[in-house]
Amino acid sequence: MAAFAQSAPCWVDVQLSDLEAGKRFYGGLLGWTFHAGDGMPFADAYSDGELVAALAAKQDGRMPTTWGVYFSTDDILATVALIRKAGGQVITDPVRAGGAGVLAQAADPGGAVFGLWQAGERAGFEKRNAPGAFCWTEVHTRQPERVDAFYEAVLGFQGTDIELPGDDGTAEPFRMWSPAGTEPGEDTAVGGRAVIEEAIPAMLPSYFLNYFAVADCDRAVETAVHLGGRIKSPSQDIPYGRTAVLQDDQGAAFAVLQPTELLP
Repeated sequence: MAAFAQSAPCWVDVQLSDLEAGKRFYGGLLGWTFHAGDGMPFADAYSDGELVAALAAKQDGRMPTTWGVYFSTDDILATVALIRKAGGQVITDPVRAGGAGVLAQAADPGGAVFGLWQAGERAGFEKRNAPGAFCWTEVHTRQPERVDAFYEAVLGFQGTDIELPGDDGTAEPFRMWSPAGTEPGEDTAVGGRAVIEEAIPAMLPSYFLNYFAVADCDRAVETAVHLGGRIKSPSQDIPYGRTAVLQDDQGAAFAVLQPTELLP
């Protein structure tokens, strides 16, 4: 089981209306296999036999169809208190997930929702940063200054500001997050913050976008469309590889990344 530093992304799951359809989509796209107890409303996802994510059936149709990310904490009660103090909202107070650990859900001052996980028997991902597994997360927000201060106070992140190519080819501001106690920079970054463009309708809320590594970005995009998914942002090259933003066949958004070392 992988060990996770304080505040590192350690888990992702997706809430879906049709769990079996979700298994077909992600099994076909990322090669995942699944295991769940009889009658359970969720399924653990595995890549090459290693735990990478979970798919959950929505218990309330009003819940959004979305991928969620969880950050590791050694003291979830203290982190929840910091969220309230820093201007965030606690959506779900800490609750024990059997012997696996303790979880909570919160929203930052811009409204982006994220989770916290205090490990028990389950630390989180068993595989990451490899094809078929989670490799990156970033919050998209309209309030970068306020949100930056929030994550610095709550999770101890240190920022490194860079520019990335936007959909129209222009440079867009981006901040990389490095955990407390590390030298900030791309070598230590575990996630980041992007700014939602003014042209995007105000009704679109702030959100986290989670990335999965793939061996071939363009092929993954073709496969996703064949499986009933949609392209939100077409494939493009960035300094760290080739990436695209997709929606599954139920509307949950995510990104795929073919890391630079896997490019031909």
